[in-house]
Amino acid sequence: MDMAEIKKMSTSERLQVMESLWDSFRYEHETIETPEWHKNILQERREKIASGNAKFISLSELKQSRP
Repeated sequence: MDMAEIKKMSTSERLQVMESLWDSFRYEHETIETPEWHKNILQERREKIASGNAKFISLSELKQSRP
């Protein structure tokens, strides 16, 4: 399936396909290795929290900061 075919689908159809794809992962027994860059970001965030330098905001603040 290419992008042109996907764009022809309704929003509802695309959501159904996306849900089916996500559901298909539940039955996979293959382990996907977490990328090193992702591990690094998580470690940096843990260190910020531990040092007291992390800044937390509420969901409403986040929503207000987005266009």
